[in-house]
Amino acid sequence: MPVVQIVTTGGTIASRIDPASGAAVPVVKADELVAQVPVLSEIAEIRVTEFSLVGSWNMTPARMAALARTVRDLLAEPETAGVVITHGTDTMEESAFALSLLLGSEGPVVFTGAMLNASEPGFDGPRNLVAAVRVAADPAARQLGTVVVLNNEIHAARDVTKSHTTALDTFISPGLGPLGIVDDRGVWLRRQPTQAPPPLPLVDPVPGVYLIKMAAGMEDLLLRAALQGQARGVVVEASGTGNVYEPWEDAIADLLAAGIPVVVVSRCPGGRVTFTYGGRGGGKSLEALGVISGGDLSGPKARLALMFALGAGWDLERVRAYFAQLTGD
Repeated sequence: MPVVQIVTTGGTIASRIDPASGAAVPVVKADELVAQVPVLSEIAEIRVTEFSLVGSWNMTPARMAALARTVRDLLAEPETAGVVITHGTDTMEESAFALSLLLGSEGPVVFTGAMLNASEPGFDGPRNLVAAVRVAADPAARQLGTVVVLNNEIHAARDVTKSHTTALDTFISPGLGPLGIVDDRGVWLRRQPTQAPPPLPLVDPVPGVYLIKMAAGMEDLLLRAALQGQARGVVVEASGTGNVYEPWEDAIADLLAAGIPVVVVSRCPGGRVTFTYGGRGGGKSLEALGVISGGDLSGPKARLALMFALGAGWDLERVRAYFAQLTGD
């Protein structure tokens, strides 16, 4: 049988209600989690590694790098068909994207989790874990790299986002749809993921990279704070196709003059930055200053890409070229 390595990190799939507090907390250890789903042994030979037992809001980029190293070592074992990572859904898209940057097309690496904890009726963790193992064990998934599998859908790490706080079908790929589905007959792929650039060096990410979201009439205080705090990089979630409130232009210029790279993405859930408009704060003006386009990446994903690119020791122009590869711009 194919060997599937399951790496557990915590999250709702490993949580139960604490009777004392009434709160869901991650308490289910790796071996117990797998033992709850005996049908897994009919799909693959299962091997288990417990990486952590935390809520995913506490998954940091540094922990993501450590997770990538663990997964890389497991994939290097000749008998491994694929790796499944159980993870909380709050930051699953970020961890999955980070591993896709660091591991490239290695895999399959399959993230899964649950929207309901183990104390709730209809707990979806076992079903999602079965679907994820089916994908990891399937030879057709070998070239998918890192994916997210929940609700019987397969989503590329680059495209996927959590769209609803509680719904079981929360994970979507806006404008693209899933790569495929998992059903009783196995894995059915409808399309292949977007070709990614070569993987980044598996280094620790640079801290001090900040994501700042623009809202109408919002002053440039946070940008100025990033400058005064000697930020290593800034990602701006701009409006529309890449525009900001006009006072932000001077603050962005000062960040760039200080050698701090600024990546601009859109706060819109679909589409990409095009730098179309002129005038102060318009995308054309920002482009002329030397900002980096984040294309269609979300703010959190662009931040991770910048943190790891800077962690590799790359200069501004190499970072710019990498983002152009990553976004197709």
